[in-house]
Amino acid sequence: MSEITHPTIKDGWFREISHMWPGQAMTLKVNQVIHHEKSLYQDVLIFESTDYGMVLVLDNVIQATERDEFSYQEMITHLAMNSHPNPKKVLVIGGGDGGVLREVVKHECVEEAVLCDIDEAVIRLSKKYLPGMAVGYQHPAVKTHIGDGFKFLEEKKGQFDVIITDSSDPDGPAESLFQKPYFQLLHDALREGGVITTQAENQWLHLPLITQLKKDCKTIFPNVEYAYTTIPTYPSGQIGFMVCCKDANRDLKTPLRSWSAEEEEKLCKYYNKEIHSAAYVLPNFARKALQ
Repeated sequence: MSEITHPTIKDGWFREISHMWPGQAMTLKVNQVIHHEKSLYQDVLIFESTDYGMVLVLDNVIQATERDEFSYQEMITHLAMNSHPNPKKVLVIGGGDGGVLREVVKHECVEEAVLCDIDEAVIRLSKKYLPGMAVGYQHPAVKTHIGDGFKFLEEKKGQFDVIITDSSDPDGPAESLFQKPYFQLLHDALREGGVITTQAENQWLHLPLITQLKKDCKTIFPNVEYAYTTIPTYPSGQIGFMVCCKDANRDLKTPLRSWSAEEEEKLCKYYNKEIHSAAYVLPNFARKALQ
């Protein structure tokens, strides 16, 4: 079998170089390249790294590694889920790797968890090569829909308690998921008191984008906050979330529901009720920009 090559891999190191984080790059040492294909929508690469386990790369940008994916999946999910009194019907847009689904179904109140991803390749390959994340697909409450999140939302008015957008960066297939019309669709697909979280980039790299996103969201939702988590393999070691709620009076920074300390430890490797609140505490430069 011939060895798989990829333009991002040189001298045994994967390099993530992008105009979205100018002048810096993340590199990971490669054990072996497992799979490469061009799907209908993006370039999909899976390699085994020396220290971060399996790595999923879409359009040359790291989406998940086995070693640190949980910090992102847990935070984007539980910040929303625990800010809703009783989330029964949940929608995940994107998230084909299954990690967010895995977190959603940890909440026993969930009766239906629907995932809508445009690219079947991500789902298929995650099931094969990232079983620790794709385990979410095995839950009886889960339904999968392959297609465009926009079109899907247009037909689903007032149906969901929580919607989580686990998207790649706004450069390629996910670009429209950072724009105002998308957030209007999210708003309209929520039931009363509904909550959304969406991947919202990095305060060190994308503060103007985040500031604009927050402004846009505030014209649609009465309650909007920015939170973040730490994760070594995302640019600058952090990723942020926009958390929006239809209920103007809800305090998003304090969980409405929480697990016991024992349950938290069993269910989560990163998230806990203290970190829920702490995630909204921003450094001065970001707080000032987002006020």
